[in-house]
Amino acid sequence: MEEDKFKKLKWCGKINEGLRIVEPSERLSESYLNEAKLSLKRAEKNFEDKDLLWTTVVIYYAEYYALYSFLQRIGLKCENHSCSILAVSYLLDKSEINIINNHKDKRIDAQYYMRIGKEAEVEAVLKEAKSFVLMFEDLILNLDEKQIGFYRNKIINMIDN
Repeated sequence: MEEDKFKKLKWCGKINEGLRIVEPSERLSESYLNEAKLSLKRAEKNFEDKDLLWTTVVIYYAEYYALYSFLQRIGLKCENHSCSILAVSYLLDKSEINIINNHKDKRIDAQYYMRIGKEAEVEAVLKEAKSFVLMFEDLILNLDEKQIGFYRNKIINMIDN
């Protein structure tokens, strides 16, 4: 399983719009984190309005913006969502990262196949999303230069080998 993750990460480093090493950007990181928080508010409003489809869609994007905020903070750019998520799962090795993959599937089901969860299920997903965004906010706010270097080197070594 780990070998499969490594192969996929290497592929992500080779594709157009894939993983790229850039300068770490506190400003971009903050912008994406703010967008994650705004998206959570939009999701809450959609949920209050009983719009479960767009609640589901916006939840995923709130999580993705939080995750991408981390990547920007450590100096990684990636325009492929699956590769971004894979890179963060490799770097952090936290089970919480699985949440976004699950919510990505729910977004695809809702957006493209009109399979929308029931209200209680969407409410639970919204709660998970809030925790997910807070986890990344805490992680980003507590990053120091040594940790940033560690994460960057871990990816550089992965995609360059």
